[in-house]
Amino acid sequence: MSTPAPPSGWDAPAPVSPLRPEDERTWAILVHLLPLLGLGFLAPLVVWLVFRGRGPFLEHHAKESLNFQLTVLIAVVSGVLLSVVLFGIPALLLGLAGVLWVVLEILAAVAASRWEWYRYPLTLRLVP
Repeated sequence: MSTPAPPSGWDAPAPVSPLRPEDERTWAILVHLLPLLGLGFLAPLVVWLVFRGRGPFLEHHAKESLNFQLTVLIAVVSGVLLSVVLFGIPALLLGLAGVLWVVLEILAAVAASRWEWYRYPLTLRLVP
């Protein structure tokens, strides 16, 4: 008796080809700049999930940006809750955090454009 062949197209995952270096750098820059357009942690999360395993440089920058965006999200939620409880006193710190967020995002994008491995300061490493 012969065993039937598995259905074509579903038996093995497609091989993943590495990105070209210029594409990897472009996505590494975008992963830092897209959150500035209001996409928050979703942009680095999607880029990391879609391009995982296709280049170590892009994977590093996507995880760094994702960790930073999650840290900022936690800080903002905590700051808003503290502002409500303490009648707006921590709101000034939220403004400073916003400026620091923009500056660090731009520094990370510039580092990615120079092919540098960038690590955000004061960031929780939630995604290893």
